[in-house]
Amino acid sequence: MSNKMPDRDYDADEVINNFKSKFKWPSKDEVEVVVAPPRLGMKIFISIIITIVASCALYYGMFPAINPKTTDFYMYIIAVIVIFMAAFSVVIGARKKVERVEYVKSKSKIPIIIVAVLLVVMLIGWLCGATLFRARSYSQLMTVSNSDFTKDFETINYDEVPRLDSATAKVLADQQLGQLDEYKSQYVVSQESTQINYKGSPVRVAYLNYADVFRWFSNTKNGLPAYMLIDLVSQKVQVINCVDKFGAGIKYSPSELFNEKLARHLRFQYPTEIMDASNFEIDDSGHPYWITPVLDKTIGLFGGRDVKGVIITDALDGKSQYYDIETVRSDNKLNWIDVVYSENLVTEQYNYYGKLSNGFWNSIFFQKDVSVVSDGCGNIALDDDVWVYTGVTSAESDTSNFGFILCNQRTKETRYYKNGGATEVSAMESAMDAVQNYGYNATFPILLDIEGQPTYFMSLFGDSYTVKGYALVNLDDKTIVGTGLLDVAKSDAKALNAAIENYIDALKDKNKVDESANADDYKVDENADGKAADDNADSKDDSGDSAEQPAQDTENKVTGEITDIKTSVNDGNTVYYLQVKGTYYYIRVNDCMEVLLMNKGDTVEITFDKADGSFVAAKSVTKK
Repeated sequence: MSNKMPDRDYDADEVINNFKSKFKWPSKDEVEVVVAPPRLGMKIFISIIITIVASCALYYGMFPAINPKTTDFYMYIIAVIVIFMAAFSVVIGARKKVERVEYVKSKSKIPIIIVAVLLVVMLIGWLCGATLFRARSYSQLMTVSNSDFTKDFETINYDEVPRLDSATAKVLADQQLGQLDEYKSQYVVSQESTQINYKGSPVRVAYLNYADVFRWFSNTKNGLPAYMLIDLVSQKVQVINCVDKFGAGIKYSPSELFNEKLARHLRFQYPTEIMDASNFEIDDSGHPYWITPVLDKTIGLFGGRDVKGVIITDALDGKSQYYDIETVRSDNKLNWIDVVYSENLVTEQYNYYGKLSNGFWNSIFFQKDVSVVSDGCGNIALDDDVWVYTGVTSAESDTSNFGFILCNQRTKETRYYKNGGATEVSAMESAMDAVQNYGYNATFPILLDIEGQPTYFMSLFGDSYTVKGYALVNLDDKTIVGTGLLDVAKSDAKALNAAIENYIDALKDKNKVDESANADDYKVDENADGKAADDNADSKDDSGDSAEQPAQDTENKVTGEITDIKTSVNDGNTVYYLQVKGTYYYIRVNDCMEVLLMNKGDTVEITFDKADGSFVAAKSVTKK
């Protein structure tokens, strides 16, 4: 054994660190070699399968148009690339082994380049369609022609203009739906409704929505059973039962969740088309359809949207047919379609026309001849079409209008009328000021021609959203106001006539018209009490036999059992229809409060003046 002492000339810390370095896991910065994972082909294949499944699920949820003129298309492609790279990283175990991370980085160059190219294409496409460079193109999206107010508006009858706007129409529809036991708590009236001309009258049609997802589960098999038809003149609300009338419910609508959801159903039928929001309409037979405008981007890649065609979808069976816009405009068989160009699109295109006709910089700094639409839009019936009405004001949105425009929602024909005056909002305020002691609100106004004077017409309503009266406000001088109230006149027709009398008297006082102006030229028939019943009540009685005239006990009296009860809201009043011996006798709740307590099976005695047809106006109803 050697007695030689070991060499003590060494650093202990250095020895320990050298020992540790042999077992230390390398950091990311120290890895220089990129190692391909084993069974690479299989892992790529698995990543592709995961990407396909996830991308299909994403497409089902997004259902973007496969069209390079939509930003959703590019976002979807980028999302698919991200999904593949994420799936590939997980499959090869990049979270566990640092060399796999380096391998993913080395293979990410091509996907990153593709994403960068897509973003550059989007940027260039947007710049090519920017209003800064294409102001003239935007100003030419809409053609506007000057027109004569007195000539165009002479065919609009005072007693045929809408007396409800979308908000008040929806409230009446809600009230009517809530009175029907078979629909109560299962469905609600949609927020959206479409104003159309139906058999020569302005009406709004509104589809139903499921009250919630649980009601959807219990009712989706048969679809939505009915839709609402609101007469904007008589204020009558009808519930049109599609199952009874057409043999099936509405299977395709925005209320559905999966393949029957309207937007998804249309996307699967037309995967490349850019579609605007669908409108709910009915044809002359009352059959429900969805009218979906198909858009094109006409300026650059994403700008200058305009309608190039229409998809008509049967709401019952989902069958669709595409028509180009020229066919819709010219084919008489398609005249029942009323709304192709939405109010948003119409006002957007007019604002381009009004702001950019003299160039982009003029719209910002000089603002010479710059105009925009005023707040809010109305709808009127003219030439058997529905037209959007809105005022035209300055870019500063002051309290007066230069004039106003009408735009045909089927053809996009646009007319400008150089009749300046009060804006719609200020006219509404004048009408409400005239009845401020009642606290009534006003609907959005509609323009009429009364004695050559452009005149705002609007309904007045209270907290219940039922019509309480009418107001007329002069466009040129908003202090000229005429009102008529149901509480005073006691009937809808008399309230209308009172409003026109007061208005013409106010015109005479301000020397706007001469003394020969006669209110009788505009009055409505006060004896027309809206006896026409709703179309939904033309069914057979409970026994299944066709309705017959009752065997009357006396000339103006009938006694029998109530076999059916229906209700509607007419002229702002709730009306009960009691079916006795096959005939519906109707009476207002205000005239007979006892009808509120009557039920099917009760025996009643009904008196009336004259029995003609299946619906008879009752004078009194007494429970026996």
